[in-house]
Amino acid sequence: MTNAPSRVRLTSTKLLSDDWGVLKKNTFDFLRSDGTWQQQTRETYDRGHGATVLLYNLTSRTVVLIRQFRFPVYQMDPRTEGLLIETPAGLLDDADPAERIRAEIEEETGYHVHDVTRLFEAYTSPGSVTEKLYFFAAEYDIDARKSAGGGLAHEGEDIEVLELPFDEALAMIRNGEIQDGKTIMLLHYAALYLFPQR
Repeated sequence: MTNAPSRVRLTSTKLLSDDWGVLKKNTFDFLRSDGTWQQQTRETYDRGHGATVLLYNLTSRTVVLIRQFRFPVYQMDPRTEGLLIETPAGLLDDADPAERIRAEIEEETGYHVHDVTRLFEAYTSPGSVTEKLYFFAAEYDIDARKSAGGGLAHEGEDIEVLELPFDEALAMIRNGEIQDGKTIMLLHYAALYLFPQR
């Protein structure tokens, strides 16, 4: 890496909200490719970083997903009742991503897993959200379910656990039943690298 001068000169930051997350209005000068500086303004929303995991079983050729209420989904389309099918996930809250996702698996699905494999990291909405997601996969044992899961009621979670045939989950992407980005990414990863082709 070279020590090139920064293409960004931050000129002001204004706090707009500090509630569930932190919303800021940022004004900065950006050095364009033609050598001119352009003033720009962007709002950024910061809730911290997160982790998500695909639970899969090669023998039964199944995956464990969850269904839960998401207010923005409800706001965009009340006919959905805000219910979204997803992979288990959670905010890191300064914890190690692998530690955090193992705890989330147990809280949300009831399954206990020892080993999780870190796959990749991604910014899922980099135009305005600062969150980076850490993506994992973990093979689950059907007999390793310690509780019903369901999430933490005091955090407003009311989670339904779904064990689905892998091919059915892939079909649910095509027919629009699965619309969550992180879940689509992990199911496609599994189709490429985890489940043998039939």
